[in-house]
Amino acid sequence: MDKSPVISIIIVTYNAADTLQTCLDSIYRQKYPALKIIIVDGNSTDGTVDIIRANLNKIYYWISEPDTGIYDAMNKALKKITGEWVYFLGADDELYDEFSTLAFELTDKNAIYYANVLTRGVKRSGKLSPYQMAKHGLFHQAIIYPATVFNKYTFDTRYKVVADNVLNMYCWKDKDIQFIYKEYIIAHFNHTGVSGSIKDAEFEKDKSRLILKYYGAKVWLRFIIRTLKKRH
Repeated sequence: MDKSPVISIIIVTYNAADTLQTCLDSIYRQKYPALKIIIVDGNSTDGTVDIIRANLNKIYYWISEPDTGIYDAMNKALKKITGEWVYFLGADDELYDEFSTLAFELTDKNAIYYANVLTRGVKRSGKLSPYQMAKHGLFHQAIIYPATVFNKYTFDTRYKVVADNVLNMYCWKDKDIQFIYKEYIIAHFNHTGVSGSIKDAEFEKDKSRLILKYYGAKVWLRFIIRTLKKRH
């Protein structure tokens, strides 16, 4: 019997019929054997649910009901996770083979592992410094979390577009959690989704305060200086 640690793959969907099957097929191609797919759908009307039903033999859990946004749906999904690791994949994204390569290297259950994504034909974002982490954050498709993170934290739904970035801020300051970078490209990120096209006004308003709180005065001061230079 295979003893590989289980990774729960969470997919949040809303009217994703055009892309969902391709996304699921990219998971099915993985060589890593212990993947559990969790889908939380926001009451789609375009055939998304029909695709989910057609794949039920390979889906661990699913539900379709109204929600208040992406991160409300993700928080619902977190209540259904199983196993030691958690990964979030967009319904219009795809996994690459190196996802499995990284999955086999998950050994530290107090670490958040991150790698790279391919978007617009470009590899993003490499190993990030504290300043880069604070300013830009990580693509959530590049991150595999230990499930224990979600015993402490969930997504703050006030932030409609980048609550994942805020979650990573919490984790960065948490002395029990470290970030480990691996030089792989694990997914294709579709930049035409919500996070690639809409600014999070609530986050932009709070960003400076959050950087100071979670990254400290040195990183915050650099951020402020760079911001002021851009304005002049």
